[in-house]
Amino acid sequence: MDAMRQAPKLVTVFGGSGFLGRHAVRALAKRGYRIRVAVRRPNLGFFLQPLGTVGQIQLLQANLRYPDSIARAVERADAVVNCVGILGESGPQTFADVQAQGAKSIAGAVPSGTPVIHVSAIGADAGSASDYARSKAAAEAAMMSRHPDAVLLRPSVIFGPGDSFLNRFASLARALPVLPIAGADSRFQPVFAGDVAEAIAQAVDGRVPGGRTYELGGPQVLTLRELVQLVLDVTERRPAIIALPQPAAMLQARLLEIVDGLTFGLLPDELKLTRDQVTLLASDNVVSEPAKRDGRTLEGLGIEPRAMGAIVPEYLIRYRKTGQFDLERAT
Repeated sequence: MDAMRQAPKLVTVFGGSGFLGRHAVRALAKRGYRIRVAVRRPNLGFFLQPLGTVGQIQLLQANLRYPDSIARAVERADAVVNCVGILGESGPQTFADVQAQGAKSIAGAVPSGTPVIHVSAIGADAGSASDYARSKAAAEAAMMSRHPDAVLLRPSVIFGPGDSFLNRFASLARALPVLPIAGADSRFQPVFAGDVAEAIAQAVDGRVPGGRTYELGGPQVLTLRELVQLVLDVTERRPAIIALPQPAAMLQARLLEIVDGLTFGLLPDELKLTRDQVTLLASDNVVSEPAKRDGRTLEGLGIEPRAMGAIVPEYLIRYRKTGQFDLERAT
């Protein structure tokens, strides 16, 4: 019995095999937690197990559309982390089902008193014109209604190896002579995935006061045009950047949606663009002044956010013509 009491705490991570989820699993594993990764397809998450010791990280099949699987995933868990999120809808994977209803189902399955950490996004707004932003707001409301002491984390756009943001522009710059972008003057505050994961781990540790919403951003605020230019500088590519007005961007997105539908979803991810994404890109995505004032930021949690310049070149270098094998640069 004493040995059982001393066993490391168990943390269930929904979406633990995703881009942010894998960073969260790594951060929790380093702290010695036992981790139950709840994913739809466990066979695609085996790469997580080397992040911990033998038996420390276990994968469990769970589907947010099936309450029984959610209940099994949170059974006996000492804390629950929800990293589930999608950037675009596909078939049954809609914003309403995955982000809003999914969070509501998790909230209903977690016993009262169990710490809950929910990852949302800056820009979550019930009154937004974006389906994505509205579903994020609905998810937050569902969590707080059942767990008023939950920790809500709202990161800005997240970057890091394997991200779908900077890698997308780097891939397009390698293939296209021109980069048409929507929301060129909108401001972003990119945050490193490892820093968001550290905030998650601190919340699991019990070091982050619950019942509050934290906005997580990096040390730089850049326009989308400046972010794309940063990618071009790192990858040493020179396509022209064309800022699209909102109507033209909406038309482009509609055409790409039609092409994606006609090809049964076979359009490369780098080329996919939806009208909802164009709507999101029209708004700034930065940490608010109230969050800074109240200390509801990475800095307020004692985490020094890492700059893009220290990390981005490490994983975008592969998009250069000769990658890391440039003999001139090496000598």
